[in-house]
Amino acid sequence: MVIAIANQKGGVGKTTTAINLSAALARAGKRVLLIDLDPQANSSLTFLAHDVIELSIYELLTDTQVSREDVIRSTSLPGLDILPSRISLAKFESKLIGEFDAPFRLKDRIDGLANSYEYIIIDTPPTLGLITVNALVASDYLIVPIQPSYFALEGTDDLLDTVEKVRARPNPNLKVLGVLITLLDKRTTLAKDIHEQIRTVFGEKVFETVISKSVRLEESPAYKESIFTFAPTSTGAVEYASLCEEVMRRV
Repeated sequence: MVIAIANQKGGVGKTTTAINLSAALARAGKRVLLIDLDPQANSSLTFLAHDVIELSIYELLTDTQVSREDVIRSTSLPGLDILPSRISLAKFESKLIGEFDAPFRLKDRIDGLANSYEYIIIDTPPTLGLITVNALVASDYLIVPIQPSYFALEGTDDLLDTVEKVRARPNPNLKVLGVLITLLDKRTTLAKDIHEQIRTVFGEKVFETVISKSVRLEESPAYKESIFTFAPTSTGAVEYASLCEEVMRRV
């Protein structure tokens, strides 16, 4: 089961969701691979020290001599492996310009991994370029995180249009698993109003679980931990555990 987490709008909790959903699934006894497809490599640096990442997703996608086994690393969390990223991934689009198989590189390179992992979670960059398209082509499902802010729905049409284009040709089986409301500040009237607006627009696609704005969630990556080891009794831990259960039900 391959799930991409994507929204071209930055700062909506994509990486936080990728890290903690992956950790929650592993804690639930699932075999999980987290693919960091963001050149910023924040998911990777949550679980690995920078100097131990010798080979990354960039080399896997661009060099046929590099195997998956060369790149995939285990983490300190049992059941969770990671396919790390580095800043070199930023060169991916320019390197593959004109290559007919460019949108299929990730799909081809992870083909067969579903035999080893029950869930493969893909963290994507805040763009709708070739890297994100690779994630959508390789995925069975898409989770769209949306922050309930004034500009929350800005650009969402572009993302959904891209999803439809991917469905039309390279991946007709891609489905939107759900829209996840993140960084909700329950104290403000505006957040509540936009929360309802998002539910009106997306209906049953919106997850019942909502991720609240949390200092603990923001702090945990700096300590190279998921929320479950950093603050296991926090609201963030409870909410991501709930999201995990909802994801498993939906798939």
